[in-house]
Amino acid sequence: RADTPPSVGTQEDTLPPGGGTIAPMASPNPSSDPTPDRALDPPTRAYGELLAEAGALYPGVRVGRPGRSRAYWPTIAAMRALRLRYAVDMDGADRVAPGPAILIGNHIQFIDPVCVVMTEWWRVSAFTKLEWFQHRGSLFFRLMGQIPLRRGDEASTEWAMQVSRYALAEGGRIGLYPEGTRSPDPRTLHKLHKRVMIPLIQANPDVPVHVVTTEYTKRAAPRRIGVRVRVSEPLRLNARTMSSDEVTDVVRDALVALGGQTYVDRYAQDVKSELREARPPK
Repeated sequence: RADTPPSVGTQEDTLPPGGGTIAPMASPNPSSDPTPDRALDPPTRAYGELLAEAGALYPGVRVGRPGRSRAYWPTIAAMRALRLRYAVDMDGADRVAPGPAILIGNHIQFIDPVCVVMTEWWRVSAFTKLEWFQHRGSLFFRLMGQIPLRRGDEASTEWAMQVSRYALAEGGRIGLYPEGTRSPDPRTLHKLHKRVMIPLIQANPDVPVHVVTTEYTKRAAPRRIGVRVRVSEPLRLNARTMSSDEVTDVVRDALVALGGQTYVDRYAQDVKSELREARPPK
């Protein structure tokens, strides 16, 4: 695998290649996790229109160019300096073929997605909760072209899905952490949210889906953090015929098998809330 970034050409704010032939995408349900039952129209809005819509969706929030950041490759090149601190052992990168892919990960630490891209020249645009674009560190997410998402908001989810279609159409990868938050215990994988994962997979039934797991260990000498990243073969999914529960089960089982975690049939956010409430007052 060549250890150099691909050449970056000029991107026009137009529809993705074959825009009129892209399959309809399923609509997420913002309040629950059943199988979406309504098909959205194919993305007919130009990328520039989506950027304008972001201003209305997220007033006062700068989102950059999600999926198309011109600063992505220089940022990745700079982040490779982090290998002085993190010793990343990447297993299975060759299982991801050139072209678009959906990468679904467990979520242990904030730096999980960084550990993937700082060792491989992949353009990965991850769904990122809107709050990160409202913090002082928001510049990083704009430079990386991450896709902001307001959780539980149907208009925001539909917009993010439209943006993701552009990223995939241009050969990029979409990253997703369906636990919704970092696990309160790195030894456990928690119940997966379907409200974004299922519409994304159903909207792109021919795009390979891989699971990616991370595991962290401290090394005594040199004083670096060891990170083991594992990437699966493409999952055996048929998004056209499988139910949302069947798709979720395949993803969940693949994450457990690859990462060696114990599955907990509860949402991680609920577990974290209970742990906070159980803490003695200061």
